[in-house]
Amino acid sequence: MGSLTLIGAGLAAAGAAIGAGVGNGLVISKMLEGMARQPELSGQLRTNMFIGVGLIEAVPIIAIVISFLLVFQ
Repeated sequence: MGSLTLIGAGLAAAGAAIGAGVGNGLVISKMLEGMARQPELSGQLRTNMFIGVGLIEAVPIIAIVISFLLVFQ
């Protein structure tokens, strides 16, 4: 196995983790901002936030699976 494969797997995992962190931070901060502006919509905003966070988290999981496939191929 080449060292470039391992570097690529590490970069994929790191990029996915950083992207998920930034994406989750943006979604949660906007949800809190919306909740502060309209407290009566907090339940609906929270539900939509959980759906958005779930979709954001799907991408790093796929990247980790691809990284494992590269490493253990």
